[in-house]
Amino acid sequence: MIRAEHLHFAHPGGGFRLEIPHLNVEAGERVAVVGPSGTGKTTLLNLVAGILLPGRGRLVVHDTELARLSDARRRAFRINTIGFIFQNFELVDYLTAAENILYPYRITDSLQLDRAVRSRAEELAAAVGLSDKLGRKPSALSQGEKQRVAICRALVTRPALLLADEATGNLDPDNKELILDLLFAQAAAEGATLLAVTHDHALLPRFDRVVDFAAFRTRAA
Repeated sequence: MIRAEHLHFAHPGGGFRLEIPHLNVEAGERVAVVGPSGTGKTTLLNLVAGILLPGRGRLVVHDTELARLSDARRRAFRINTIGFIFQNFELVDYLTAAENILYPYRITDSLQLDRAVRSRAEELAAAVGLSDKLGRKPSALSQGEKQRVAICRALVTRPALLLADEATGNLDPDNKELILDLLFAQAAAEGATLLAVTHDHALLPRFDRVVDFAAFRTRAA
């Protein structure tokens, strides 16, 4: 699903730099990414999603080298292939929770919004305890509720690849387990790959494999 070789990324103007000699994630794997803050874990997810592009090296995701695509084709690939749970949620303030969950269907013609999709959105919301919050806008939601909306949005398109940046970071212990159960169940049901950044080492035994960013070369400004 993901293959990185001699990958190098640096922010313009110097400062942070990330070098990954080799990284493979097989289709269907559940991989946790750990490491100290500032070592590039979120940067890796943004590279895999095609939000950032490497300066050197090769990164292939789902048989596609994203650096070779135009901005528009890279965006279309991301919407159709990847479910991304952002650490800061990235919800649209003027949309309700239900509309935020269905947002991928609003921004592309390649996804068809129909009754089955709306039912799936409602089922996902129910699974994370949001059924009575679907009409609320983000300003009326708690941090944990916003996080759960973001998780439902990432899952609603049945993506081949799930990227999770601290998906359980704003949740209490019971909800952490609930969300992890949901992510693993959805990944298994769809045959999806899960790449998850986490600082919660208590969750690591549930993953197939752990990638420690302490092994990669990074430099901060």
